Amino acid sequence: MKIKETIGIDVSKLTIDVTVHSCQSYCKLDNTKKAFKKMVKWVFKKSSFAPKNILFVFEHTGLYSHQLAVYLTKNEIPFILVPGLEIKKSLGITRGKDDKVDSRIIARYGFRLRDELEPYKMPSDQLMQVKSLLTLRERLVKQRSGHKSAFKEQSRVLDKKQNKVLLETCKRMITYCTKQIDIVAKEMEGIICDDDQLKEIYLLIKTIKGVGSQTALFMIVYTHGFTKFKNSRKFASYCGIAPFPNTSGTSIRGRTKVSNLANKKIKSLLDLCAKVAIQHNMEMKTYYEKRVDDGKNKMSTINIIRNKLLARIFAVVERKTPYVDLMKYA
Repeated sequence: MKIKETIGIDVSKLTIDVTVHSCQSYCKLDNTKKAFKKMVKWVFKKSSFAPKNILFVFEHTGLYSHQLAVYLTKNEIPFILVPGLEIKKSLGITRGKDDKVDSRIIARYGFRLRDELEPYKMPSDQLMQVKSLLTLRERLVKQRSGHKSAFKEQSRVLDKKQNKVLLETCKRMITYCTKQIDIVAKEMEGIICDDDQLKEIYLLIKTIKGVGSQTALFMIVYTHGFTKFKNSRKFASYCGIAPFPNTSGTSIRGRTKVSNLANKKIKSLLDLCAKVAIQHNMEMKTYYEKRVDDGKNKMSTINIIRNKLLARIFAVVERKTPYVDLMKYA
């Protein structure tokens, strides 16, 4: 598909601002399915190019852009979701903010990079469901942690007889959150197990020592079933564990370090996996202790182990064979 026209869309909670790049035509519509149909007709009428040569470009704004992405996918209309930071960094110096101007900027951004952009592919319905449930589980875990912390402090300070209702309510909330977390976990595993391909990937990842069910689920969701990223190095960059040099000319000689631009959730999960692997995986434990004894930095060693685990995850999925711990046969 050769892109000759780009349509910039600035998505907000209630409205969408649309600009056709070639003729700079502009319209503002509601952020609803009914309005999307009207928008597509208006775009095809204003643009002089064939529909197959038109690419819709808009920011990834979570729930606000989700229904637009779903509508375009169902109608087989090519589009691309772009991170807001990527567009912002491409603008240079700007002043003020306006939705109409933003849609024009997004259209121009897409047109400038039209030869490099590939149409976005929505993940399957199963992956979308698991992603929503993972988000719900995170909220429940945070709420349970809050109740646990409050209950611990209140039990220590307050009189138990006078504050019986308060303390019992806290305990019931903790029990309820735990029960809901278990229900959500079972639902996610059920969705994964109902799909043979996702089930195979899930079980393969769990054969690696140190990698648990939560990490496996997050990996499957954020890699779109291991179709979005070509290799572990690209995903390492995405989740912020790939080291980058920090040098320029003859004066700047900074140490190599990871970038702050990352998916922090995946990064924290891989960090936990690395620490578990150091404790329970003899190969990783031996490697960690050897480097630390040689005077190497502990955090850089943990980051290397993160990358080793990530490489193994991608390897078992690509080979479609479980991980074999060769250390126990040595």
